[in-house]
Amino acid sequence: MYFLHGSSRINERGHLEIGGCDTTELAKQYGTPLYIMDEAYIRQKMRSYVQAFQKERLAFRVAYASKAFSTMAMCRIADEEGLMLDVVSEGEIYTALEAGFPAERIYFHGNNKTPQELEFALDKGIYLFVVDNFDELHLLQHLSKEKGKTARVILRVTPGVEAHTHEYIQTGKEDSKFGFGLESGQALEGVRQALNCDHLELLGFHCHIGSQIFETEAFELTISKMSKFFQTCYERWGMITRIFNTGGGFGIRYEQGDTPKEPAEYVAVIAQAVRESMKDLPCLPEIWIEPGRSIVGEAGTTLYTVGTVKDVPNIRKYVAVDGGMTDNIRPALYQAKYEAILANRANEASSEVVTIAGKACEEGDILVWDVALPPVKQGDLLAISCTGAYNYSMASNYNRVRRPAVVFVQNGQADLVVERESLADLVSHDRIPARLAKKKVGLTI
Repeated sequence: MYFLHGSSRINERGHLEIGGCDTTELAKQYGTPLYIMDEAYIRQKMRSYVQAFQKERLAFRVAYASKAFSTMAMCRIADEEGLMLDVVSEGEIYTALEAGFPAERIYFHGNNKTPQELEFALDKGIYLFVVDNFDELHLLQHLSKEKGKTARVILRVTPGVEAHTHEYIQTGKEDSKFGFGLESGQALEGVRQALNCDHLELLGFHCHIGSQIFETEAFELTISKMSKFFQTCYERWGMITRIFNTGGGFGIRYEQGDTPKEPAEYVAVIAQAVRESMKDLPCLPEIWIEPGRSIVGEAGTTLYTVGTVKDVPNIRKYVAVDGGMTDNIRPALYQAKYEAILANRANEASSEVVTIAGKACEEGDILVWDVALPPVKQGDLLAISCTGAYNYSMASNYNRVRRPAVVFVQNGQADLVVERESLADLVSHDRIPARLAKKKVGLTI
């Protein structure tokens, strides 16, 4: 059963409509594959987190985790909604700044920030660095000293909490590439060293335990453990934790059976846990969160055109579309599951079970296994929902496929925010060395 998210509906023509735009018309105008983003739904999700915190009456900041979906237009929306921006690369910083996003509302994540990236961020005046390890701590101190600056930092702490999600996106367990381990004592040593860095200002801590999390117990346990850590830091060094970034990871509904909570429910649990666990601290820290997937995931739909249909007798029917793992790597990477619908025949009853295959030269390029659809024909339009997060971001040119266009839709208006790559784009950075230049072929006599 296909679940309609946000402003999606089946219109009077029996077509899937998003943001007041008929998807069959979008396909004609922009081609397929096509990423369609429901702008009103994105803004609604952003506001729901802000309003939930306002209700809790705690000092807070909501940041959009731009790694989920980063374009200049998306940065403009985050800016208009008053959010901070969590970035993880020089490219994401550049995208934000080119969009006019204020540097003082950007902070920089990542487990291996290069010297070039750190210098770029320092020169551009971004607000804060989430320091991930000892090497970065010393490098940032050195670069800040060279530039005569003091960098604001918070330390990323790995709390030893394993959230119930796919092992590839569990980031809070002790055996992780991210952060200073809490149980190993690295986190306390990180604090000691940071406090001794005269060109770093330690403001607090960051803690992210994973992605696509439905349950709240892991958040409560993490906050409880971190509150004891804050108390230790205060008792040893008199350090007052001013910022506590609890991360993101809030789940969304990809398919039937997924049971995410509303933003207000996640926020209420975090707020209550902070109040209870940290009541004995000198003061409550400002609480930050950084949702990404839960802001844009359900807002995105990918539209494809059906090509070949292959029936393997008594085994399976494969329906191939004009995209695949090049625009959505998640099924191959995480075994992610999705729902699909025929966008041009959305009212017709499902009568067969098919598997949606991509066009990449990989046996594993399957987008959806065993989905019920009406009889599928070549030229049909197929829509896959909840592709707003980590699909465009992870898109590739494998097989020299051009990456799709992106449109924002709202109130019946569609705006192109990323152009479809051209064939010329594919070779725009290729170079042929002189020794391989085309030569006249012939016999030398």
